[in-house]
Amino acid sequence: MPYSAMSDEEVHAFLTGRARTAKLATTRADGRPHLAPVWFGVEDDGAIVFNTGKETVKGRNLRRDPRVSLCIDDDVPPFSFVTIEGTAQVTEDPDPEELVATAARIGGRYMGADRAEEFGRRNGVAGEMVVRVRPAKVVSAQDLAD
Repeated sequence: MPYSAMSDEEVHAFLTGRARTAKLATTRADGRPHLAPVWFGVEDDGAIVFNTGKETVKGRNLRRDPRVSLCIDDDVPPFSFVTIEGTAQVTEDPDPEELVATAARIGGRYMGADRAEEFGRRNGVAGEMVVRVRPAKVVSAQDLAD
């Protein structure tokens, strides 16, 4: 096998290092898959956290069926990825301060610390939920093209 799995420490570093967009897979009511990109953060306990609108396709799917998969990949050679399966804990009506703080941490990760507050206000609005995914299964590979 020309590539190797990452250690737990390498997975953590991959997820918390350079900001990469996660691809979130949920299941529609009729069973079809739905895939959407999300910005995310990693909490101290290892949970993946993001926010999304209650009435988006992914928001409705998560409220109905909390089982999810996430794929985070590095599309630069030698290529690596982490996939996570888990169950989403959805906070439909989060405390407004928690929502803004979560959105600011995530927004700052992707857009820079100087814009964190801006994205916290932009994405931490009424109708948004905070979603935490506790990994149940993690699959990783690194150096796929070596």
